[in-house]
Amino acid sequence: MAEFEGKTVLITGGGSGIGLGTAQRLVAAGANVVLAGRSRERLAVAAKELDAGERVLTVPADVSSIADLDNLISEAGDRFGHLDGVFANAGAGVSGRVADLTEADFDLAIGTNVKGTFFTVQKALPLLRPGSSVVLNASWTVHRGMAPASLYAASKAAVLNLARTFAADLAAEGIRVNAITPGHIVTDMFQAITGGSEQVQGFFRSQVALGRLGQPEDIGDAVTFLLSSKASYITGQELVVDGGLCTVSA
Repeated sequence: MAEFEGKTVLITGGGSGIGLGTAQRLVAAGANVVLAGRSRERLAVAAKELDAGERVLTVPADVSSIADLDNLISEAGDRFGHLDGVFANAGAGVSGRVADLTEADFDLAIGTNVKGTFFTVQKALPLLRPGSSVVLNASWTVHRGMAPASLYAASKAAVLNLARTFAADLAAEGIRVNAITPGHIVTDMFQAITGGSEQVQGFFRSQVALGRLGQPEDIGDAVTFLLSSKASYITGQELVVDGGLCTVSA
């Protein structure tokens, strides 16, 4: 029997990148997946790529919108009845020097990365059963100061703290909560940051001890582990998956 057979996992930001890479791993392990994302078109492409029929539900949703989250959870409950896991992965990449950042930048970063993560978990609670697992997506930027990342890193530091406090709060409900901290992962967001430049990507690659950029599936494997019964005694922790970016000198 597959590890996740009969289990259902909600993934926000599931239309591409890390969310889709995680969905691929979970579907292969037998799970039903609920994919949420802002782009209806990306979700349709993702569902086609997963090729898992009724085991995949796509729901357009902006996690900064409470109404969208309410609809997302309602549709997940109507289709599958319950959730066994949540990967709160949706995030907004906001970069810029302190003097240049705007109120709109602040609202986007905090609204998506902090508010969206908090209320994704809160709204999912009625569907989560004892023994469920929640994984929040943080960022390597919480561990290394980088001038253009002050706002983004602060929002992700809040996410990391939420993993610890949620873990304490939800332990009595039998729900585990952990954080995943990716390093340089080749996603659409990464491509936007580097402008698709091989020279810039080479610079980022040179920072990684293992000598390669990460792929969405690298994070998907780690998230799948944290969601699984193999991690049943792990909660309130951070799993850094960065190829040695933060702690090993390349």
